[in-house]
Amino acid sequence: MRAKTIFIIVITVLVTVILMKNMDEVNFWIFGNRTVPKLGVLATMFFIGAIVGFLLGRPRRRRSNEEQQTVDPSLDINKPLDPTDEDYIR
Repeated sequence: MRAKTIFIIVITVLVTVILMKNMDEVNFWIFGNRTVPKLGVLATMFFIGAIVGFLLGRPRRRRSNEEQQTVDPSLDINKPLDPTDEDYIR
């Protein structure tokens, strides 16, 4: 198994154990005092954190070929040099 898979399994087991040990109810302010299970609060915060982490950790989108071709052709790096420029470099 790869290290990433082992890491995900260990985190999943730890989260499950922590959530199952915190099943009592607590007073929680959600626009007014509510009695909610600690399990629900912890699970909600974990999933919000996982979603935010996924969104921030994914790679950025790359520009499509059409967008790359719209770049000014005078800025082409691979075009050959003029003969006068080649003489200057020598």
